[in-house]
Amino acid sequence: MTTYRIPATTTRIEHQVSRSRFIATLANAPTVEAARQFIASIRTEMPDATHHVYAFKVGFGASVTEGLSDDGEPAGTSGPPVLAVLRGANIGDAVLVVTRYFGGIKLGTGGLVRAYSDAARAVIAATPTEEKVERRHLGLTLPYSLYERVKLIAAAHGATIDDEAFEAEITLYLTLPLTAIEPFTAAIRELGAGRLTPTLLD
Repeated sequence: MTTYRIPATTTRIEHQVSRSRFIATLANAPTVEAARQFIASIRTEMPDATHHVYAFKVGFGASVTEGLSDDGEPAGTSGPPVLAVLRGANIGDAVLVVTRYFGGIKLGTGGLVRAYSDAARAVIAATPTEEKVERRHLGLTLPYSLYERVKLIAAAHGATIDDEAFEAEITLYLTLPLTAIEPFTAAIRELGAGRLTPTLLD
């Protein structure tokens, strides 16, 4: 998998153009469904806005799924410019919504393109990014006596514990960066003298 940059946080900026408010919000969206859920959440958050123009870009490079909407603005004046700015940014897995509260003064076609493009550029510039890390899910069954030591090893390898089942033994369900699976497995096997081996779940 080619690594690429993704939004590290959800970021929002606001500016005014001829009394219209343009509120741009950028977030991480690893799937199209996540992008659509985020767009819906913005509509819910600001239900009285005039328009919620959006563009999203899931993936990076040759493998990208894109979407956009003018959301009632004149065709081509908002969604396409926002997507163009997003395409030009060196990020993937991103959804950008520019919410407009109309201020009573029409901006014209050129003015709308500039206003939406400027809002998109500003929020992208303000958003910290991080490298996308491919992760995998693992399962590990272990005796109670090793529980605390396994948790320390997991933390040292960047693992998150998603779930735990406490029965005759403990079963942990973990998510690890792909590059950490081999050293994590080696450390667990060493701890259990070869009797403990994590199982790849996906």
